[in-house]
Amino acid sequence: MKHINSSINNNLVSASLRASKDSRLKRAGVSGFNKPKKTPKHNTKSHVVVAKEGDKVKTIRFGEQGASTAGAPKAGESDKMKAKRKSFKARHGKNIAKGKMSAAYWADKVKW
Repeated sequence: MKHINSSINNNLVSASLRASKDSRLKRAGVSGFNKPKKTPKHNTKSHVVVAKEGDKVKTIRFGEQGASTAGAPKAGESDKMKAKRKSFKARHGKNIAKGKMSAAYWADKVKW
């Protein structure tokens, strides 16, 4: 039993080391997989995330720089912002459904 526990711990440690050594994380300037970050100095995209789903890893830049998005729903939100949010979700619904490996998923989660 002790051997099994040490084997599990070794696997967890090696997985975390792989994550910390992945050059894509350092290059994107994010703290870990699936953790979006603002990129104010990027000339076209407002956010970056290194998405990971299973063994697939992909750097995704998303969001228009300087766009006034609805953000998180707020109490007393204007009808115009509610309409903007609804339109975005309707327009990009198919791509949002693709999951973590799509820019639309991250834009919906972070910006809308």
